[in-house]
Amino acid sequence: MHLVFVSSLLPVKKPVSGFDIANRVILDALMAQGAQVSLLGYLSPDVQPAEAARTVSLGVQEVTTARASTGDKMRWLAGAFANGTTISSAKMLVCGRKRVQSALRSLAPFDGLVLNSVQLAGAFLPVFSEHDSIFIAHNVEALTAAENARHASGPLERVLFRREARLFEELERKLCLGSRFVWTLSEEDRRTLNIQDDNKSAALPMVTGPQPPSAPEGMRDLRYDLGMIGTWSWRPNRVGLDWFLNDVAPLLPNNLTIAIAGDLPNPPTGHLHPGIRFVGRVPDARTFLAGCAVIPLASTVGTGVQLKTIETFEMGLPSVATPSALRGVKTTPSNCVIAADAGQFAEALIGAVKTARKPSATALDGRPFHNNQIAGLSEAIERGLVRLGKERTVN
Repeated sequence: MHLVFVSSLLPVKKPVSGFDIANRVILDALMAQGAQVSLLGYLSPDVQPAEAARTVSLGVQEVTTARASTGDKMRWLAGAFANGTTISSAKMLVCGRKRVQSALRSLAPFDGLVLNSVQLAGAFLPVFSEHDSIFIAHNVEALTAAENARHASGPLERVLFRREARLFEELERKLCLGSRFVWTLSEEDRRTLNIQDDNKSAALPMVTGPQPPSAPEGMRDLRYDLGMIGTWSWRPNRVGLDWFLNDVAPLLPNNLTIAIAGDLPNPPTGHLHPGIRFVGRVPDARTFLAGCAVIPLASTVGTGVQLKTIETFEMGLPSVATPSALRGVKTTPSNCVIAADAGQFAEALIGAVKTARKPSATALDGRPFHNNQIAGLSEAIERGLVRLGKERTVN
């Protein structure tokens, strides 16, 4: 089976962001099923695409809003209103419809498209709708945009996010109805998108890579009591971080050390917990996490899956998680405490740090969790490919 993986950002050899990691995991899972996969989409600057049967780049551009220039942001906004599309899809229009059609012809013959998220698919939906497809809903974008509107910094931003939510809702409805099968990253998103039929959709359990983590060896060399890392320019992540800093951290003892890693646009100002350290980008995320006694998984909004939750569980690290942070996780490890509100979260963190700091404390073996996720991922990928093949046979 030859598939064309259509994505706003192509899978890359060395993924860093959550979106890149998920893309690479899904690509590897497709090829593990024996599929021949070609790639079509944009490349971020200074990255190499992942291995595939063939790659057609629509160009190189910076599509991350937080890193884009003011001029690019204004062009995207103007393009969105001129074409009646979302801002994220307006970013994709620069190559033009004829370029996309030509790229698809160059990759033919193929058995179907894998429409990876809504951005590129939404920009050229009439073109892609001519072919059988599987749609991957990384998030419920309409719900995320609506949440962003509720947390907007001003009236104009609120209006723009409400517009995005309305357009995303219609776009996601069309993609779910028009595709042969839909993959989501959580069971919650299947329900939200109203595609619970097992013949129509499946949730993909996520991992951060095909290989299981190494077994833990002895005590960890701890540098911080608490540690968080993420793409903080992504609004749902930032909302969770702000909740932790404003509501949870003030309830923690002043002598706790709290490291926040990752790029942080517009860092918070004002009175913060004295133990907080903004350490910026770190050379290796896993080394950073392993040096933290406990990992707060403080998601409060959003859809899809929290890949930092997955990575924490793969590494067997102690954690405290909100229910929202456990999206896409069927079995919670024994060293993860679930806490719904700020008071419970702070209390659980204090207890978890005391336990993790004991001389006998070690991490759990995260390999069983990883292996269970891989098995579920393989089964869900196979179901989608079988459905795509059957639909082509019938039609």
